[in-house]
Amino acid sequence: MRQLSTIVERFRERFGGTPRVFRAPGRVNLIGEHTDYNDGFAMPAAIEFYCWVASEPRSDRKLCLYSDEFSAGAEVDFASVAPSPTKSWSDYPIGVAVQLQGAGFLRKGANLLIESDVPIGAGLSSSAAIEVATALALTEHSGVHPDGVELARLCRKAENEFVGARVGIMDQFVSLHGQKDHALLLDCRSLAFESLAIPDSVKLVISNTMVKHELASGEYNHRRADCEEAVRRLSAVLPGIRALRDVSLEQLEKHRGLLTEVIHKRALHIVTENARVQDAAAALRVGDIERFGKRMAESHRSLRDLYEVSCRELDLMVDLAYQQKGVYGARMTGGGFGGATINLVDALHAGEFKEKIAKAYRHETGLVPQIYICKPAEGAGPLVS
Repeated sequence: MRQLSTIVERFRERFGGTPRVFRAPGRVNLIGEHTDYNDGFAMPAAIEFYCWVASEPRSDRKLCLYSDEFSAGAEVDFASVAPSPTKSWSDYPIGVAVQLQGAGFLRKGANLLIESDVPIGAGLSSSAAIEVATALALTEHSGVHPDGVELARLCRKAENEFVGARVGIMDQFVSLHGQKDHALLLDCRSLAFESLAIPDSVKLVISNTMVKHELASGEYNHRRADCEEAVRRLSAVLPGIRALRDVSLEQLEKHRGLLTEVIHKRALHIVTENARVQDAAAALRVGDIERFGKRMAESHRSLRDLYEVSCRELDLMVDLAYQQKGVYGARMTGGGFGGATINLVDALHAGEFKEKIAKAYRHETGLVPQIYICKPAEGAGPLVS
């Protein structure tokens, strides 16, 4: 865990002055993958990996950024320039500033020092953590305080429209609303959520495969387009549907002749994944961890075979997990094509799991994975020095 005093000192070295520091967590999704942009259900949890933004307002409208992770800075003058994406890390905070300005929430410039220990490319929402921490800093300096739902929507819009990734709202929402020791059952349409306690008897273990295949971002957008095309075709016989969230399994199978084989597979994953999330939540309410784990296994198979967003390394990591003691469930988490898996492991075996799966994965691939034993964390907010 980084020390607040260290971040403040680095800010002073870079910009001078005394900053306020805001912190936003990454997240892991226990189940409910690719359902968020289909108005469906998901079960994320904030985790104890964070982005920190140390910030101080300026007297002009300039946004001056620096990141130690990238050893790079960026500067935009909102008084004279309409920023354009540069396909770099700075698109995330600048995109947030663009959306805040459009909503009337950006009234001052700021100096921002951005640091993060959320692993990049692991599917743990490093981008959402940057967006949320930046949004909190900039709105605080502007003297406005939009609620968490509105901030989540603006951060998502920044990633959709400025960065160009057509993500759903889950990542930004849980970064803002995460609760210690709880996952959130999130309705991605209404944004209503239920807090579900994670028992002390289990640990969340994240296994980073250390690979991220280049087709990830483009294929993500293709999957979303496939789902939208499914809704367009099905709406001819199911008037009033707005998303795959509104389609039952019976309806999908009855009208599968309207869909291509590929589009049917994509839709089948979403429809069945929504049902799995609901059943997993019911299992968690009564402490049935074995049933929860079975839904995780089904989810991974569906992501692999129907949505086709897994890869060799993710499948291997899941297979190796089930060879270890104390494992209830394992699946890929995040957008796919690399990144990490999430494992639900008996607390008594978590340390042994971490050691053995790392050794087995390295033996099979030559790669040294990063294995994290985690617990759900609180959502974003300011830090007090």
